[in-house]
Amino acid sequence: MVVVPAAVACRASGSENVPHRPFAMWADVPLPGQFVVGGIYEESEAYNFWSGGHNHSARTLAGGESYGIDINQGYLALQYGIAEKWAADLNVGLTSMGWRYFANGEIKSTTGLMDVSLGVRYQIWNETNAPCGWMPTLTFRAGGVLPGTYSQEIAWAPGVRAAAIEPELLLRKHVGWPGFGLYGDALYRWNRTTGNDQYMTVIGLFQQIQRWELDVGYRHLQTINGGNIQFDSTDPSAIVYPRDVREISDSIEWGFSYTTKKRHIRWGFHSRSVFDGNNTDKKFWVGGSVDIPIGGHVD
Repeated sequence: MVVVPAAVACRASGSENVPHRPFAMWADVPLPGQFVVGGIYEESEAYNFWSGGHNHSARTLAGGESYGIDINQGYLALQYGIAEKWAADLNVGLTSMGWRYFANGEIKSTTGLMDVSLGVRYQIWNETNAPCGWMPTLTFRAGGVLPGTYSQEIAWAPGVRAAAIEPELLLRKHVGWPGFGLYGDALYRWNRTTGNDQYMTVIGLFQQIQRWELDVGYRHLQTINGGNIQFDSTDPSAIVYPRDVREISDSIEWGFSYTTKKRHIRWGFHSRSVFDGNNTDKKFWVGGSVDIPIGGHVD
């Protein structure tokens, strides 16, 4: 059951939460005719948030436990190799979010379908056969977002719940010693429902050791326009969370993965921690994933 807090003073939205694979994984495309079935579970907690340029607590103590702004979610990540250099992806799942601080200790939550992410990718170059040795694996993705079904009336909802169009460029490139490289990811998201357009940039490093890969990177999310959260710590229940919130966040992401030798099944762990921003909460994400290729030609 979705519970909507009457204390929120205006129609609310939420923080960015479109399903998106980390570490520029989408720069690689499946083999022609190959399906990749991925399953991802993630959870986050945040005990602080920023509004008006200030950091505020969102922690509630109850029964000897600490509660903040919590999200639990899982989604199915499907990919299909349409042809050489071409791939399609679809990412759909469920999310649940809850908090107590802004309702004087009472539990408020929402559960529903996540914002749905879908796209078509074209791999412009692959570094293994690019015309020049310095060229990276470079992929363009034409993506879209469909709104989920969680409540948009609750502050800190797990997503913006807006239809969107998002062009994206992704790259991965080996440099230096064997197995070492860099990755990058940049997208612009036209949020057609809310009008608070966003861009996201990610840059990071990876190290491959046999069938293992280690990743670490920096992510910046910037909302171009929109409203600011209004908050008075003397009355947390009076928070005003605008529908077109102007969220800005800086975070560090890291993770590792292992790919099996026989079937090339990829098992992964990823984490992301927000360390600065405005109109955003200080989320700490952890998650696990598995990607299973089916069909196509695998050596």
